Amino acid sequence: MSVTSRTRSRRWARGRSQTISIVLAVWLLVGVLAAVQRGYFSGNDANCSRLGTIAANVVAGPLNYLGVNPKIACRTPQPSR
Repeated sequence: MSVTSRTRSRRWARGRSQTISIVLAVWLLVGVLAAVQRGYFSGNDANCSRLGTIAANVVAGPLNYLGVNPKIACRTPQPSR
């Protein structure tokens, strides 16, 4: 393999990883925007279900605008009496 082809190969790999990083950042940003529009960040009560729903919406990203509405329901065990 020549030096020129190695250099091209590295540039292509670097450009590809930058593109993937940008797409991922935009995906997550769209998910945060969807969660904000649905009002998931308003209010003071932070519980498992609420935080799980926020995380699921952020990860779903643009799918939120295609009708996906992930909601997480979790119950934490109560201490014995």
